[in-house]
Amino acid sequence: MTTLTVIGFWGAYPEQDEATSCYLLEKDGCRILLDIGSGAMAKLPQFAAPETIDAVLVSHHHYDHIADLGALSYNRVVMQALKENIPAIQLFAPEESQLGSYHRDHTMEITEYKESDKVVVGPFHISFYKTNHPAPCYAMKVVTKDATIVYSADMVFDETMVEFIKGADLFLAETSFYKGQEAATFGHMNSEEAGRLAKLGGVSELVVTHLPHFGNKEQLKVEAEEAYQGNVSIASTGLTWRF
Repeated sequence: MTTLTVIGFWGAYPEQDEATSCYLLEKDGCRILLDIGSGAMAKLPQFAAPETIDAVLVSHHHYDHIADLGALSYNRVVMQALKENIPAIQLFAPEESQLGSYHRDHTMEITEYKESDKVVVGPFHISFYKTNHPAPCYAMKVVTKDATIVYSADMVFDETMVEFIKGADLFLAETSFYKGQEAATFGHMNSEEAGRLAKLGGVSELVVTHLPHFGNKEQLKVEAEEAYQGNVSIASTGLTWRF
């Protein structure tokens, strides 16, 4: 069984007692995180002990996606001192991200990736798609024997991404603005664009995430459903899918 749990879902900064972008994937005892934004380390222990995380895949070097990398690294240092046989965290980051300072032998070992690369961590097979965003940013497709999950990271609406997301069981799509609002100027998508991309890709389920700090969040779901007739969920802490 493949499990995905939302740890953080806000854009830019966390609301009280919540976190920005962070998603936990689990299968066969292997645990990976897609991004680890601000507040993620305060929420993660509700769902998994931080020292049990095998790898982190970072989409880009913006703080709402990487802010808690340092906290995770410190956790590993402490836990390795207290316990035996706790391996280094495998950190995968874009080659443009300049996150090399996080590399620490036996604690956090960094591997840089580019769009054409494929990463395998335990049962997870990950590929990448470079998005249109102010910082070099990569969407991620995670494939297991059970499911195909696509995480958009941050992006401007782009029809050329359709093949990358085609047929996904779950599409985590950034939805930073409401229908009719200009999102591209800021390097993001609005609710109607997220729904339209999900429809074009024929995904089985859409999750609107990377949410704005204004407006009625339920409206995002309604607007996405106008463009996409499948199941739409609004990301929230602890929301979980099992495949």
